[in-house]
Amino acid sequence: MKISTKGRYGLTIMIELAKKHGEGPISLKTIAQANDLSEHYLEQLIAPLRNAGLVKSIRGAYGGYILTNIPSKITAGDVIRVLEGPIAPVEGIEDEEPAKRELWIRIRDAIKDVLDNTTLEDLANHSNDETPEGYMFYI
Repeated sequence: MKISTKGRYGLTIMIELAKKHGEGPISLKTIAQANDLSEHYLEQLIAPLRNAGLVKSIRGAYGGYILTNIPSKITAGDVIRVLEGPIAPVEGIEDEEPAKRELWIRIRDAIKDVLDNTTLEDLANHSNDETPEGYMFYI
């Protein structure tokens, strides 16, 4: 399974809305500018997110989008499934020989576990961290 720009940018929209949760609606223009993305492309991605009930649009001069639930109740898996479809590393798992089928199922379940246990709150808080994670080497 390869996550396309639909899933990546859709997750970006949702993380930005999670960061501003409770502060009122955020426009797609603001999100696009903050992340150097195409506003037109984000407009195409917001429709399925709205139809799935993950975001709500607010009309008017100070309108935009808000999350329909608190960030801790929306997972990365919710967003990816709406924009990318079912989570499956390969198609036709049921036709595979048992050893390979077991591998594909384990991979699928591991991906699902990560996506379904990572909330927008986790992602919004993580992206606010000032210190980059990595190794520090001393000589």
